[in-house]
Amino acid sequence: MLPAVNLTVVLHQTRSPDNLGAVARVMANFGFSRLVLSDPATYAFRAAERLAVKSDSVLDAMAVAQNLPEALKDCVYAVGTTSRTQIEGRTALTPEEAAARLADQSRRGRVALVMGGEQRGLSNEELAFCTDFLVIPTSDVQPSMNLAQATAVLLYLCSREGRKPAEAVAPVAPVASEQQGAKMGTVRALGERMRQVMLEAQFLNPQAPDHILMELERSLLRAELTQREAELWLTAFKHVGRAMGGGKGTPGKGAPSPGPGQDG
Repeated sequence: MLPAVNLTVVLHQTRSPDNLGAVARVMANFGFSRLVLSDPATYAFRAAERLAVKSDSVLDAMAVAQNLPEALKDCVYAVGTTSRTQIEGRTALTPEEAAARLADQSRRGRVALVMGGEQRGLSNEELAFCTDFLVIPTSDVQPSMNLAQATAVLLYLCSREGRKPAEAVAPVAPVASEQQGAKMGTVRALGERMRQVMLEAQFLNPQAPDHILMELERSLLRAELTQREAELWLTAFKHVGRAMGGGKGTPGKGAPSPGPGQDG
């Protein structure tokens, strides 16, 4: 089952207040209320109320994030949307598979459905912040879907997962706090710490470290670490970095001093 309270809808670089209002209405249609705008291209939120019929509560509770990592920091799993079926090294989910996976992962904590902007959708770089991605199959006559329409299709499937009878799924005991899934913000912080240590160890190509780092971060997300385990890995890499001279204290031979704003 997919508890509505555990699903966050993230709209990235939304431009149209009308689409924002229509998405809020769709969310209310299917019982979802957590909405985050990531790097919005419009701040005319009041104009969205025209199409958000009986959905003011969704807009009133809406949060705004500067970028996708910030929007996803409290989630344990995220699936992004795209019309591109081929992305190197990754396999697209069907809408039904994505809804089922969102429901399964919601047992570990908050999950997110990420919708791209109206002009270009989500880039490969932006999809890299998501654990998985999905494609809604459409006809060649009109392959692109309106943002609100695509959201309606996906939230209907998510709501159907939430309405599955209890006997259709195995009973799940309440998750203890130490078993809560690792938040993507913590995994992202771990990735940044890994970057520092692996660059110092000359494991990464300093000219192009991101490809390998993104692959490592996705493997950590697929491993379904608990929050405690992710924090332990983060602490371990902090200590390794310090031992190598890359953190607080005296830098080791040949190691650069920490830049402004870097912690240990």
